[in-house]
Amino acid sequence: MRHPGLIVLCLMGTAALTACQQGLSQSQAAKAVAEAQAADQSITDQVMLSAKDPTEAVTYFKNALAVTPDRVSLKRSLAKSEARAGLYAEAAVVLADIIKSKDATDDDRLALADVQIRSNNWKDAEATLNSIPPTVESFERYRLEAMVADSKKDWKKADSFYSVAVGMTTKPQGVLNNWGFSKLSRGDGPGAEKLFIQALTYDPTMFIAKNNLVLARAAQHKYDLPIVSMTQEERAQLLYTAGIAAVKQGDTGNGKRLLQEAIDTSPTYFEQAARSLAALGG
Repeated sequence: MRHPGLIVLCLMGTAALTACQQGLSQSQAAKAVAEAQAADQSITDQVMLSAKDPTEAVTYFKNALAVTPDRVSLKRSLAKSEARAGLYAEAAVVLADIIKSKDATDDDRLALADVQIRSNNWKDAEATLNSIPPTVESFERYRLEAMVADSKKDWKKADSFYSVAVGMTTKPQGVLNNWGFSKLSRGDGPGAEKLFIQALTYDPTMFIAKNNLVLARAAQHKYDLPIVSMTQEERAQLLYTAGIAAVKQGDTGNGKRLLQEAIDTSPTYFEQAARSLAALGG
């Protein structure tokens, strides 16, 4: 981790030296130092936003806000870090505070709707989205609108929003996965299967889409694994998913076979699959 204080001291020294060399006034030198400090602070903030441990970033931005409590940029960074850490309710409080200020933007409202959805607070999320002018047409807007429509089982509107969102990004795998799960929840196995396959064309490593694809196929009583790239551990997990799905559909014979395959395939002891198989008398 870089040391912001040391960097600022170095920058201050550089600014002072430059002032001496160029004959700058004291006020000009002070301005140069302030600009250097602000630039370094911005770099440090960006580094913390991408920190591997989001809780570390949460602590950093809380401490920074204790010194400068009115900085909206720090509040945004804190909310983003809290969301990354799964602290959605806390992030919602910070974002709601930002929205009350004169510096609030529609992006802040979208961020609030996102954490409200993640907290299963669908009614508030819908109200937040409704507070954003209809002229705001962005990928994030349509992605969130689709999820809210899904929660209300307004399938026609959900499909429309999902379709628009997919067309507004070069990385639509997350939206395609959500859309596929929506189709699966409606009982449309073939439609869901198609969307999960499409998601995997954008990100072949997306395990949740692979797992959902197996569920979509199992819903159609197709228990063989799809032809997608997978590690040995993923294969075992997917066989387990297919086995449990088969059992839930009353196909105990295939379920037991798939669970045994999962145990045989797993590179390590697969306790969950072994317990499930034992419960079925396997």
